[in-house]
Amino acid sequence: MSHDIPPHTPASPAIAWSDAVRADQFTRWLADIAVHHGLQIESLRLASADASFRRYFRIDAQNGSRIIMDAPPEKENSAPFVKVAALMHAAGVHGPQVLAWDEPLGFMLLTDLGTQTMMQVINRHDPQANLPLYLQAVDALIAWQLSSQPGVLPPYDEALLRRELELFPDWYISRHKGVVIDDAMRQTLDKSFDEIIGQNLSWPSVFVHRDFMPRNLMVSGPGSLGVLDFQDAVYGPITYDIASLMRDAFLSWDEDFCLDVTIRYWEKARQAGLPVGDDFGEFYRGVEWMGLQRHLKVAGIFARLTLRDGKPQYLADSPRFITYIRTTCARYRELKPLLRLVEKVEGIEMPNVFGFGRP
Repeated sequence: MSHDIPPHTPASPAIAWSDAVRADQFTRWLADIAVHHGLQIESLRLASADASFRRYFRIDAQNGSRIIMDAPPEKENSAPFVKVAALMHAAGVHGPQVLAWDEPLGFMLLTDLGTQTMMQVINRHDPQANLPLYLQAVDALIAWQLSSQPGVLPPYDEALLRRELELFPDWYISRHKGVVIDDAMRQTLDKSFDEIIGQNLSWPSVFVHRDFMPRNLMVSGPGSLGVLDFQDAVYGPITYDIASLMRDAFLSWDEDFCLDVTIRYWEKARQAGLPVGDDFGEFYRGVEWMGLQRHLKVAGIFARLTLRDGKPQYLADSPRFITYIRTTCARYRELKPLLRLVEKVEGIEMPNVFGFGRP
């Protein structure tokens, strides 16, 4: 063991630990790997935290910097991250490489993709100025999808889709809004969820990142974007990741720009042999229905993060999701009952509102 830092001493005053035992474990682990990886222990600092129990630190090394993941094993399973990181590398997608991993303790050393996310450099006032960035994201997405194989990642199947959709009534409607779901509302939810699941599962499956959006894409070099936060990847509908890219949880574009990028993705994907179909109108419908499922799910997740996990900052974006949900539901006759339900929950009064169960 290296003795660059004394045992039982926190690795850096910049890092706060609520558990002294874990702090000591981290100090010892870091000392053990520091010499081999050329790490400068005194440079350790907090890089970021996310909506889970993971934290990320940045540390300087002899040839740049590295990222350390702190993922308590009793709360976070890091094995999927390691597996998907290898799949990303094999696909030629620029993602972090795992340099060291203590699986029992949940500490991991990674390559560093930089400090700027795509979200941080986006021009919010001029959509077209961001087109080169979005096309880089499209290229990374297509490379990821082209590497798809069945039986490698968990299936994004009916059971998972249904569990995700139930987050909306359970956490957003009932707990956040305080609305009691009566029989008529439950019937509308059940019928709408059946429609959404059926539409989404009608599309062929590929590798799905599941959170492919500008906050998880790093501007890490000329002409390429780095990809982060991929540990929840699954094998599911090809419409999912382009929907999450263009109907972002934290950023909204007008439909013209969304259409422009989605058409460019569809043309490139079709040329590459991906199963996006020959009719863009049908594909865009599939993207909208997939986006609807995601927005219902995320609204529920953001409510849960606020009410259960004490992270209220996420719920501030809930109006964006309600707008997405209402816009999509208004476009399709099958979803009009769900639209009326959401508008009632939100206290939005519209003319000629009929019973939930009637189209």
